[in-house]
Amino acid sequence: MKFVAQLLGAHLGRYPVLALADVYKLLHQAALGPAHAVDALAARDRLETEAELLGAGPDEPLVDPVSPDGRLARIHLRPYVAAGLSLGSLADAFGETAGTWPASFDKLAKFCGCLGDLADAGGLPFPRADIVAYMQARAADGWPAVHHSDAYRAAYAPAYRVIDIDLLPDLAAA
Repeated sequence: MKFVAQLLGAHLGRYPVLALADVYKLLHQAALGPAHAVDALAARDRLETEAELLGAGPDEPLVDPVSPDGRLARIHLRPYVAAGLSLGSLADAFGETAGTWPASFDKLAKFCGCLGDLADAGGLPFPRADIVAYMQARAADGWPAVHHSDAYRAAYAPAYRVIDIDLLPDLAAA
């Protein structure tokens, strides 16, 4: 699948320490959005605290599209805060995206299903057998959300929110 190859190619170029959990998390977000329940007040408080505690991190784009149509994106907090954009607006967009994004488990299964072929073609640094076993285990568990791998967190200190960019008009000004 061309979209998955392009998305993972871009992320592997920027984040070479990606583990299978990080690949899965990215595809999970691409298919399901921020698919976990969001308590709006708690989400806003966590975002504000996270923004206050941001340390150094990799050079990342403000908007990092993760869906085939480009509407769903990771909004990286370091460039967002540096641009002086509203954390309240970002929290609102995150909450609304979590509540309204049309999650598709079929799409997630298709995204994950092409990974073995992508590995065989040299597009992933993991053996096909490892990919298939990992993805089959996630499918058997009902496609749960996962955390970034420890190695990814240590190397990149990820700080972002996944949102429908149509819900955050502030991005046009950045």
